[in-house]
Amino acid sequence: MILIVDDDKSIRLSLSVLLKRAGHEVLTADGPQAALAAARSLTAIDLVIMDMNFSRATTGSEGIELLRQMKIFHPDTPVILITAWGSIPLAVEGMRQGAFDFITKPWDNRLLLQRIDTALSLSANEKRAVTDTFDRSNIIGENPALLQVIETAKRVAATDAPVLILGENGTGKELVAQAIHRNSLRRNNPFVMVNLGGISQSLFESEMFGHIKGAYTDARTDRKGRFEMADSGTIFLDEIGDLDLTCQVKLLRVLQQNTFERLGESIPRTVDFRVIAATNADLPAMVHERTFREDLLYRINLITLRLPPLRERRDDIPRLVNHFLKQHADSTGKPAPEISSDAMQFLASLPYRGNIRELKNLVDRTLIVCDSPKLDADDFHQQYFPATPAEMQNPADAPTLTDLERQAITRALAEYNGNISQTAASLGITRQTLYRKLEKFGIAGK
Repeated sequence: MILIVDDDKSIRLSLSVLLKRAGHEVLTADGPQAALAAARSLTAIDLVIMDMNFSRATTGSEGIELLRQMKIFHPDTPVILITAWGSIPLAVEGMRQGAFDFITKPWDNRLLLQRIDTALSLSANEKRAVTDTFDRSNIIGENPALLQVIETAKRVAATDAPVLILGENGTGKELVAQAIHRNSLRRNNPFVMVNLGGISQSLFESEMFGHIKGAYTDARTDRKGRFEMADSGTIFLDEIGDLDLTCQVKLLRVLQQNTFERLGESIPRTVDFRVIAATNADLPAMVHERTFREDLLYRINLITLRLPPLRERRDDIPRLVNHFLKQHADSTGKPAPEISSDAMQFLASLPYRGNIRELKNLVDRTLIVCDSPKLDADDFHQQYFPATPAEMQNPADAPTLTDLERQAITRALAEYNGNISQTAASLGITRQTLYRKLEKFGIAGK
């Protein structure tokens, strides 16, 4: 049963016709009093669609109060608010009070039905135990905090609900986004990842919405944007906290209407996508500082997942290390070396400001430099270079494994005055291996 609450008879009628044609059972109410009467008498209301104003006043106080009362009688029933663009701040306040979503007038029927289906399916999933299998490939760990994230991801994967993934750099936000897509009904359609931190304001429209030939000097052919590429699939907006305010306005319109125009074109294009966003930024603090739009935050964070940093799930470090060992063995065709207990203890004790990415780099680097069937704590200690704050903020600027391997060899050569035998011994590799690496990196040795 879907309850429609609006004092405008034409809106009640148009929504009723639309929903009945889509196979839904509908009940209407012309104001708060009738809506509360329905809430008291009915035990099964699956969804409420309600206006925010029921008199000449436009403050929305009646709508907010009705929302609170509906939540008393039906706390688990999703509520979708009807609002106008000019009263979006009011709709945001409604989201704070527990509303599921909001739609703006005039609405697109197809998109409205899509949001209704999302609300109903997510609510149904929340009300029943989740027993379906969930493909969590490459998400390694059994820590309770991580399992809670996976459980929530499992619950929302089959819906189109927008998801915001929060966590420090290197915690695996992209892997969680991929898992949600892989377990969704869109799994056979595109997963388009966009690093918003790497797109300048001047290129934002062309990159996200595409352009037509001649839109600007270098536009020699038509080009699809990322949203068009993600049609029928999922778009992953990584580092959304890095987006400037001007681009936030343009992004909000697409997320609200599912329509855009290519640069240089005035023809609206409609796309069907599910949005997953991620950031390591404190978005509520940015909203307070007026560097991030509050209405955009409420549009992307219907479901929020917070990934714990590695230092809060140290019990998973041995599992992660063994996973990286297996990956290395699979890629090289060589058996994985044994890791001594003191080595594992050393690995579990590090601060990991760069989280899982830092642990993986340390393990991979040690495997490359130390060609030994067994690795102990000293092997890892020699290759441990803590992530700097700059590297954590800009992981793309961090040194590659090749860079770090070259640095380790250069340091060892300097320490042993260029003596090949002593340098090779300190690095845990043979003289022949060291000679090959010196030739590869163009490093002169004695």
